[in-house]
Amino acid sequence: MSSRRGPGGDPVRGLNPEDGPHAESGPTPSEGLVREAGVESVTQLTARINSALKGFGRVAVEGEISRPKTVASGHVFFTLKDGSAVLDAKVWRSAAPRALATVGKLTEGARVVCHGSLDVYPPYGKHSLIVDRVEARGMGALLADLERLKAQLKEEGLMERRRPLPRFPGRVGVVTSRDADAWRDFLRTRSLRWAGYPVRLVHSRVQGQAAAREVAAAIRRLDESGVDVIVVCRGGGAIEDLWCFNEEVVARAIWASSVPVVTGVGHESDTTLVDLVADHRAHTPTDAAQTVLPDRDALVAAIERQGAYLTDAVERVVAGRVDRFARASRTLRLRTPVRLLEEQGARVEAAARRGKIAALSSTQQAATRLERLASRLERQSPMARVVRAEGRVEGAQGRLAAAMSARVALADRRLAPAGRALEAVSPLAVLERGYSITRRADGRVVQDPSELDEGEALTTIVARGEVDADVTAVRVQERGGHLDGD
Repeated sequence: MSSRRGPGGDPVRGLNPEDGPHAESGPTPSEGLVREAGVESVTQLTARINSALKGFGRVAVEGEISRPKTVASGHVFFTLKDGSAVLDAKVWRSAAPRALATVGKLTEGARVVCHGSLDVYPPYGKHSLIVDRVEARGMGALLADLERLKAQLKEEGLMERRRPLPRFPGRVGVVTSRDADAWRDFLRTRSLRWAGYPVRLVHSRVQGQAAAREVAAAIRRLDESGVDVIVVCRGGGAIEDLWCFNEEVVARAIWASSVPVVTGVGHESDTTLVDLVADHRAHTPTDAAQTVLPDRDALVAAIERQGAYLTDAVERVVAGRVDRFARASRTLRLRTPVRLLEEQGARVEAAARRGKIAALSSTQQAATRLERLASRLERQSPMARVVRAEGRVEGAQGRLAAAMSARVALADRRLAPAGRALEAVSPLAVLERGYSITRRADGRVVQDPSELDEGEALTTIVARGEVDADVTAVRVQERGGHLDGD
């Protein structure tokens, strides 16, 4: 801040809200005048007041925000108020990002604590608070929580759904207080648009701590009852009065509804959390009723217009047909019926000739097809197929006989050496050379004479037959070649 001294030697400082906290004021005509001792100019007194306010240092002031405004230059002006006083406050553009970091955009009615210093703007002689930090308090804290909840629900996608509303809902469900003006406005609008239209009310408190849970329960109840659309409405009020419609439980109940939900909460300037989640937002309860309830008079008028259009179209078609008939009645053919009959007779004769030609052509084509089919049938007859099969069988028999002869000859050639080799080692061949085989009565071959008993019956096999004999003596050949007889 620049400073200069007036006639009394006191510093004089000026402040322009558009230029920032350190703008310098220009000279005033009264500064050049000579005054009596103890008399100060307005500028001097204002400077002293400003200096005294600076003596407070940094202050923290709690109050409710009123009339917040951001001007084109980027400075933010608003008023802090409580039940007894108001205080002008300013946030310079250079300090706004840091000062509003925790609260975001200032909103009407938010309760905050502003940190800064006091200053005086000499041209108006008004003191104000130059704010460099804003903290949420009370409703302000709730608004900050609301903004965080909005961001969360938006990230989850709860603010992206916009289902179409039924044009003629079978039944409209309404969630509000039966004693509220919103319900009376809704019924009044129904009487104007379509008296007696099916509407079902589920009563719920719309203000207070328990209101949010009741509203959510009412939405679920209507959804289960089979209505086609649900309206959640309430009249206007302070932001605290509408707070139940900023609760998460209500927003999620709307999201879970299987039918579209329309909200009409407060006035047009009021925007609550449910307005962002609903399928359609109406500005007021009356607007909500106009949104969901069809207008009977407008519908009847539309039907009458369509009926008039249809009648006009039918009349135009009939008029056109009448005109065509009138033109046709004036033609030569209708004025001379004999000529019309002659033309019809000529067309009949031509059609008869075309029919005869077509029948003859069709008959010839059918005969040709029959001849082709007869030829194919003859080729495919059973007798022809039998003859062809017999020829194939005879040929196969010849090939089979030749193949069998070849196989037998090959087998003879392969078995001859084996037969000769087998014949060479055959016991019969050995017998032919003068050898014999002696068996006992049980069929065992005699190899050791010592096993025989005298008188035992034996059978001897020779080349030309068998010889039965009894043992009369047994002689055993010893190792030296001598026979030892019993």
